[in-house]
Amino acid sequence: MAAYPNQSYYSVYPQPQSYYSVYPPTATKQQPLFAPGTDPEIIRAFRAYDEDGNGFIDDEELQKALSTADLSYSIRTVHLLMFKYNNRNCTTIGPSEFTNLWYDLQAWRSMFEKFDRDRSGKIDSMELRDALLRLGYSLSPPVIQLLLTKYDKTGEDSGIDYDNFIECGVIVKGLTEKFKEKDKRRTGTATLTYEDFMLTVLPFIIA
Repeated sequence: MAAYPNQSYYSVYPQPQSYYSVYPPTATKQQPLFAPGTDPEIIRAFRAYDEDGNGFIDDEELQKALSTADLSYSIRTVHLLMFKYNNRNCTTIGPSEFTNLWYDLQAWRSMFEKFDRDRSGKIDSMELRDALLRLGYSLSPPVIQLLLTKYDKTGEDSGIDYDNFIECGVIVKGLTEKFKEKDKRRTGTATLTYEDFMLTVLPFIIA
């Protein structure tokens, strides 16, 4: 048996509307479609790095598309994002998944900046706890400390930077959602077979 915080602490951050679009019969992969109203900056970023024009971008192209002069994502974080937003195919991502990912990253970036109160570019254990709680996840102090130990790359308990905050958040969000699938009655407990457990956890470890 496993347990997680009660139902009220599941992620309650409002999700963006569905931006999925489909190719009409006359469309081709050389004409990747975005939903009406999609931010032109998203379309520009996607098309700039879809170098072969096939309507999909791979991990290295996604890394370039998301990175800016003052912000970069590790390839590990990119792989986790691709798994989270397109777990049917972790090697590429299309316009609809890219759009959802982009909007969610904006929200997470805003959350990181809100709780980086000292503007150090890192958040400490208390700030991490508050940020994850605002996103809908109430984690115990031991779990918070475990996350901080894992993602504080300095090993000096100085906090975690934005890239590692995203990686940490994606794992917390992803594992919670996977657990909810097994907790049909929303009781806070679920029974998992060994196979279920491995299939749930391993993708986040090896992504």
